Amino acid sequence: MQAPTTSPRKSGLKWIVWLAGLPLLLFALYLAFVLNWSYSEGERAGYLQRFSHKGWLCKTYEGELAMTTVPGVAPVLWNFTVKDAAVARQLNALAGKRIVVYYEEHRGIPTTCYGETNHFVSSVREIEDIGVHTNPVKPLQQIPQ
Repeated sequence: MQAPTTSPRKSGLKWIVWLAGLPLLLFALYLAFVLNWSYSEGERAGYLQRFSHKGWLCKTYEGELAMTTVPGVAPVLWNFTVKDAAVARQLNALAGKRIVVYYEEHRGIPTTCYGETNHFVSSVREIEDIGVHTNPVKPLQQIPQ
């Protein structure tokens, strides 16, 4: 008589490991896909209003860009995340200045450990402040009483 090649106990353990490992493998593949494939990319210009390094366990660099079309109109606020520490240092030095950022949007990230937003800034450059050029205001003439 021939002895069995695998015991029933080892065979059951293989199935448990396989069933536990398959969801982890699928999750890892999904995460690799959403972090490496960008849904959209582009540039945004505005004034760097806020930039901070925040988080309880997963520290991320988060910023806010105030984009305005016409001076005097309420700006649209755009939130973003930075992964690269060198870009974060550049942004920190440009707080309050007019900048252009290049970003990639990654949708479907399952956790905020990679960033609080879907927009990840990869480079930044300062641009000249366009400002408002107006003629000086003339004082009102005295009104006779």
